[in-house]
This record gives sequence, structure tokens and C-alpha cells, in this order.
Amino acid sequence: MTTEPTGGTSTGRGRPAAAPPPDPRRWKILAVIGLTQLMVVLDATIVNIALPSAQADLGFSDSRRQWVVTSYAMVFGTLLLLGGRVADLCGRRRAFLIGQTGFAAASALGGAAATFEVLVTARALQGLFAALLAPAALALLTTTFVGPERGRAFGVFGALAASGGAVGLLLGGLLTEHLSWRSTLYVNVLFAAVAVTGGALLLRRQRPTAPPRLDLPGTALASSGVFCMVYGLAEAGAHGWTSPDSWGFLTAAAVLIATFVWWQGRAPHPLLPLRIVLDRVRGAALVAVFITGTGMFGVFLFLTYYLQHTRGYSPGKTGLAFMPMSGSIVLSAIGSGTGLFRRLDARPRITGGMLLAAAGMAWMTDLSPDSAYVVDIVPAQVATGLGMGLITATAMNLGTAGINPQDAGVGSATVNAMRQIGGSVGTALMSTLAAGSAAAYLAGRRPTPDVEARAALASYHTVFTASAGIFVAGAVLTFFLLPGGLSVERAHGAHPARRPSGAARD
Repeated sequence: MTTEPTGGTSTGRGRPAAAPPPDPRRWKILAVIGLTQLMVVLDATIVNIALPSAQADLGFSDSRRQWVVTSYAMVFGTLLLLGGRVADLCGRRRAFLIGQTGFAAASALGGAAATFEVLVTARALQGLFAALLAPAALALLTTTFVGPERGRAFGVFGALAASGGAVGLLLGGLLTEHLSWRSTLYVNVLFAAVAVTGGALLLRRQRPTAPPRLDLPGTALASSGVFCMVYGLAEAGAHGWTSPDSWGFLTAAAVLIATFVWWQGRAPHPLLPLRIVLDRVRGAALVAVFITGTGMFGVFLFLTYYLQHTRGYSPGKTGLAFMPMSGSIVLSAIGSGTGLFRRLDARPRITGGMLLAAAGMAWMTDLSPDSAYVVDIVPAQVATGLGMGLITATAMNLGTAGINPQDAGVGSATVNAMRQIGGSVGTALMSTLAAGSAAAYLAGRRPTPDVEARAALASYHTVFTASAGIFVAGAVLTFFLLPGGLSVERAHGAHPARRPSGAARD
């Protein structure tokens, strides 16, 4: 392992030079980066509520409907590491502006789509440009804020990252109900116009950190491995776990990912330098981000189904029904670096957040068609949201602390990749569990509308139970992985009490 200075540059006499003054435009830069993060995250869910309207307009089948959501998530998740490395090599400002412009163009193409194929292609292109944009944005945040302000900045960023899914459901519902499903894609053009203008005016030009050298074999191994894993889980829902399409793709995924890890230790210019993930604290943070994505993305989808199909909510009302969760996430994430939470170390913040989210999921397992919204649904959302905000803000801060500046892009991409891959895996896994639960309930019963409704409710309960279990497992894992006494506010540059002052192992 190598060491790198983290407390400023040396004066040549053994004393560290004074740290550079903070960028006077840093809070404006945070606003631009925050808008970008919100746009990227909410696009994972904004079309969920719009899907029935898009399906009626374009005339595609139920079996093809999932690809409108999956095409974005899979391309985004599988190309994030490549996008992060491109940002490091070619300049983060340039990657940010190109990513924003491309994302806007892909969104406009999707909004104007006249066929299912064009819509799915546009969603895949959104994922492609998001994979360039997201790591560049997080790397810019990492290099803009240092010291005590870093915790507050990551609190805001974490709030947007964690609440973006719920905000996407709210915005998607309102736009679909009052305008059309196409507006859920066109709205990105407005977001991107503001972000591109702000980025062009505020972000400093940066020289690339090295000549462009990309690890194409590593990219192929990582992308195909993640694709096979998600596709195999999705096929298990359609054909069962014993189907060759299921275990064949899952086996291929295990082989490809293992080969990717082997290759990264030998590649001359690795896509993901192993020094980034072998750090104990950073590794624990990445595990927390992955588990959060796995536990939550599928739940957003199935809680939406419960509200719309079981409760009969309109798209707009469904979006508004997620407000308690969104508000709780924002309060918890922003407050994670202030007040009482500021006195807590990293381990109780993340482990406590996992247990809060698990409690919220467990509460949802009692939902029925007659459950009172205020008494039965809101408390579950609040508990889940408080836990989500606490985990995300803390883990994203730790996951990017102490990274060598030349690796900031790929390091940030790794954090985003863990979240998106976790979300893709979670959505596929929860869909598979839900399908199996519904089929088990229907076995031996006459499929009347009432029985089918009860089967759907049973599938939702299965998903919420599985998510609660995932968060409990996450609490146990992070408790043992994270060292005690680790202060989040001092983690930037060196993990306290674990490393010499002024040096960070990367």
C-alpha cells in the first residue's frame, strides 16, 4: 500500500504547508452538483408511475414493460466505473458538461419516442451519460469541500441521493397526472440546462491527471458480470431458480466478477485500483451503500404497487403519499453532521440507520387493504426515511474520504456503482421473490379478482420482509466491519486512531 499526504503539501522542511483556502463559490457549486445528483437518482423511479400511461400510448406488452426501468439502471450501474475513470483521465469539468448535455439529449429522445424500441434505447442512453456524469459530480464535491464543511456538504448530497427515488415518484406522479408521461422525460432538459449553465460558469478547468489509458478488458468483465447477475435474478422470477437461464447467468456472473477482481490486481491501468476498496473503512462504507440500494430500490417499486393497485391511489396521490419518507430522509441526512448526530461515531450512525430502516420495513409487513395511511403507512415511511438518510450521508462521506486526488473520479464512481448495482440487484431479487410468493398463494386456489388481490398483497409482504432482513444483515456486517471510535468529521484525509496523522492509506 502507498501513503499520500492529506494534511496539505510539504514546505520542504518537514512541516506541512497551509491548506489552500476554500473555494468562495463552493456552496453554489454544491447547488449545481446537488441538482445533478437529484436528476440522476430520480430518473431511476420517475417513470415508474408513468409506465401504465406510456404502455397504453405505445402499445407494448406487460412482459416488455420492465425494460423501460431496467435498461436505465443496468447501463448506468455497469458503466459507472468506466465513467469514473474517464472523468479522472479527461477532466471532471469536461466529463460533467458532456454528461449533462448527453443526458438532456437522451431524455428529449425518450420524450419524443413513437415506439417502444426508441423509448428503451433512449433510457439506455440516459444510463450511459449518467455513468459519466454521476462520478464526475461526486468527485467535484470531494475535491471542493474539506474540513468541517465537508460533513455538511455530504449531508446535503446524501439527502438528495437517498431521497431522489421518492422525489422521482412524487414528480412522476404529478407530471403524469397533470401533463403526460412524456413530461417525466422532458423535465430533465430543464434540469440539465440549469446544471450546464452553472457548471460552465462555476467549475474550474482542470488538466487531466494522466494520458487517457482505459482498462477495456476490465470494463468488459465488470459490465458483463453485473449484467449477467441482474439478468439471472430477473429470469429467476420469470422461470424459477432451477431454470438454466437463471443459474446459468448467475454462474457466469460469479466467474466474470471473480475474473475482474483477479485482472484488477494485474492490469497495468486498472479500471478499479484495488487500493480503493481494500481500505477497511472505505470497504465497510461501500458495503453499506450496496445494502441500502438492495433494500430500498425494490421497495419503492412495490410500495408504489400497493398504493396504486391495492389502495387505488391516482398517480399524483401516490407521489404525494411518499412525502413523509422524502422529508425524513432529508432531515436525517442533513442533520447527520450536526447536533446530536455530530457526536456519534460512524459505526452507531450506520448501524443505527440500518436498524431504523429494518424497523420501517417490518412495520410494512402488516399493511392491509384497509390500513390507515396516517397510522399504518406514515410511521413506517418515517422510520425508513430516517434510517436511509443517516446511512447514505455517512457512508458516502466515508466512501470518498482519503482517496488520492488522481483516483477521485473512479473512487466516487465506486460509491455510485455500489448504490446502482445494489438497486438493480434489489429490484430483480424483490421482483423474483414477489412473483414466487404470489404464485405460491395462488396454487390450488381459483384465481378470482379477490384471490389475485390477496396474492398481490402477500407478495408485497414478502418483499418488505426480505428488505427488513437485508437491513438487519447490513447492521450486523457494518457493526463488525467499521472500527469503533471513527469520527466521520475527521475521516477526510485520515481515518482517526487508525493511521498516522498526515497520511492516508489508499
